[in-house]
Amino acid sequence: MNNAMIKRAALALALAGAALLTGCASGPKTLYGWDGYQPQVYQHFKGESPDQQIAEMEKSLQAISAKGASVPPGFHAHLGMLYSMTGKLDQMVAQFEDEKKLFPESAAYMDFLLAKVNKGEKL
Repeated sequence: MNNAMIKRAALALALAGAALLTGCASGPKTLYGWDGYQPQVYQHFKGESPDQQIAEMEKSLQAISAKGASVPPGFHAHLGMLYSMTGKLDQMVAQFEDEKKLFPESAAYMDFLLAKVNKGEKL
């Protein structure tokens, strides 16, 4: 074998190895399904209608569940805050309870918000 053939064989082997490794690679699986959550928080700060945000977040919640993913921290809390803005206090409480169940570290803050509502204060 001459030197040129060895170089071509090595190049072909390297390309085949790279193709094999690239084909097997998959992106990292994320811990949470963010599906639209971050843009909705941004829309909240831009002053978008709470009813429209609720609809979008409920749609995102269904998409996240359909994928078998978990909602990110704060998702249910944010949705609960939106419900409180529209006067749907029973749905707000349900969302805060979901947040506490999924993320126990949020319990103190969720309880604080629930206590404010029970006193008749606005969030």
